[in-house]
Amino acid sequence: MTTRDLVLAALFTAIIVALGVVPPVMLGFIPVPITAQSLGVMLAGTVLGAKRGGFAVLLLLVLVAIGLPVLSGGRGGLAVFASPTAGYLVGFLFAAIVTGFLSERFVKRSQSGLMQTSAFFLAALAGGVVVDHALGVIYLGLVTGIGIPKAFIGDLAFIPGDVLKALIAALAARAVIVGYPLLPERGAERA
Repeated sequence: MTTRDLVLAALFTAIIVALGVVPPVMLGFIPVPITAQSLGVMLAGTVLGAKRGGFAVLLLLVLVAIGLPVLSGGRGGLAVFASPTAGYLVGFLFAAIVTGFLSERFVKRSQSGLMQTSAFFLAALAGGVVVDHALGVIYLGLVTGIGIPKAFIGDLAFIPGDVLKALIAALAARAVIVGYPLLPERGAERA
């Protein structure tokens, strides 16, 4: 990774941390809060791509592990990785990588704005919603003992908000690609 890549990854780590300032919303029927940080994960993937977006989230997870209160609600430390939310938290890494990978593959500079936005949206949905929620539900169901079906039912409450976050990430990524393209160029586009 170049110095530029490291700076961009650190910037998006800071964005994810800043989104943690928004207080978490507990629903009461599931031990997982609604947070704004998943928006930052989707932004990292769509704007930076798989490698740099994944590194940004990995840096966030390191900050959490060493005990810094960078998660929503001022949480941090190794205990977070044993909590019911750990599947979603670890899922952030895979969500950013999948979102970035799909963004790199399906968003092309030659596409119309609508096509680019749609591709970013689908990439954010696949990574930020499907991948992150799948890992979160599996871990939540197994660790809490409520079972995967009940965890899945409880998780459905998060879907509308996360679809909205995916749309916001897609619109932001489209704005960035117009003004300052950060997604890695692929060989076919260079020619």
